[in-house]
Amino acid sequence: MIVVTTENIPGYRIDRVVGHTFGVVVRSRGLGGNITAGVRSLFGGEIKEYTEMIEDARKTAIDRMVQNAHGMGANAIIMMRFDSGEIGQTMSEIVAYGTAVVIEKS
Repeated sequence: MIVVTTENIPGYRIDRVVGHTFGVVVRSRGLGGNITAGVRSLFGGEIKEYTEMIEDARKTAIDRMVQNAHGMGANAIIMMRFDSGEIGQTMSEIVAYGTAVVIEKS
C-alpha cells in the first residue's frame, strides 16, 4: 500500500476517498529501561532506549493504520501524519493517521 504525507501521488489519480484511517500504540519502558534512561539523562545527550521505543511504536502505528485502510477497501493513504502524547509519567501514545483512498494509475 502506498502511504504518503502529500495530498496527491504523482502518476496516480484518486478514484474514491474511503475515509479516515488510523493506528494507535501505547508503549511503556520496563523498569530496567527506565533506570538506564534515567542514568543517561544525568549526563545529557540522546536517550537511545526511548528513541528505539518511539521508532518501534511509530512503525507499529503505521502497520495498524495500513491494516485499517486495507480493511476499508483502500489501496493508498494520503496526508499521513503522526501525533503523540504521554499517558501518566511512563507511557507514550503514538497515533498514525491519514485519509484512506482508492487510486488508479494516470
